[in-house]
Amino acid sequence: MSQAAVLVLAVVLALPARAADARAVKTRIAPVYPEIAKRMRIAGEVQLEVTVDPEGKVTGVKRVSGNGVLSTAAEEAVRKWRFEPGPETSTVDLTLNFALGQ
Repeated sequence: MSQAAVLVLAVVLALPARAADARAVKTRIAPVYPEIAKRMRIAGEVQLEVTVDPEGKVTGVKRVSGNGVLSTAAEEAVRKWRFEPGPETSTVDLTLNFALGQ
């Protein structure tokens, strides 16, 4: 398996996160590990606060913590996610883990 595939696999497997509200994810897009972060060997968690409308569309993403280079990639990916519909707009707390391959 190539190093790039290992990096992507590590990110995809680490995507499940804790949620403040019980909104299940219908469609999950894996973030692209930034090339600069790989070269600088930057890894770690990015915590995001995500606003989801009643239809399940992400309407806002705010970084709570994590490296700025990684958080940009995480925010871009999460904006493409879709959640299960709910009765009202809700906030979901997510933690995405970026891990360098062995």
